[in-house]
Amino acid sequence: MDVKLILYPVVAMFLLVVIVAVTMLRRRITFYKANRVHPQQTATSSQMAATMPDSRAPDNFRNLFELPVMFYVLCLALLATGLTCVPQLVFAWAYVAARYAHSFIHLTRNTVMYRFYAFAASCLMLLCGWGMFAYQLATSLKA
Repeated sequence: MDVKLILYPVVAMFLLVVIVAVTMLRRRITFYKANRVHPQQTATSSQMAATMPDSRAPDNFRNLFELPVMFYVLCLALLATGLTCVPQLVFAWAYVAARYAHSFIHLTRNTVMYRFYAFAASCLMLLCGWGMFAYQLATSLKA
């Protein structure tokens, strides 16, 4: 198996970050123009929260730099060790799908329980990926 296949889910996650960043930028520009707010009035996160009531896009953007970091580390570890395999690719793509669902829910209706289910699914996929990697690493060291 080509170990570089694990990089495709990483690229998909990067694309999600770009989508959320563009969404955040568009919403801010629209808000600034509609409410005649100068961007300097929202220079800090507390000023932004006080001025712009809809924080879904920036909240989701921040989320993409929290737990997903462990996904990136796992993918790079799989690449570096050559331990990429079909189950790891399934876990990685399922993780990415759950993160896309999480972001979609967060940026639209923001139904907390649905968002939680997507988050929990992504956590489960990440846990499975890390668990399998630990097992693969341990068994490959014995050989």
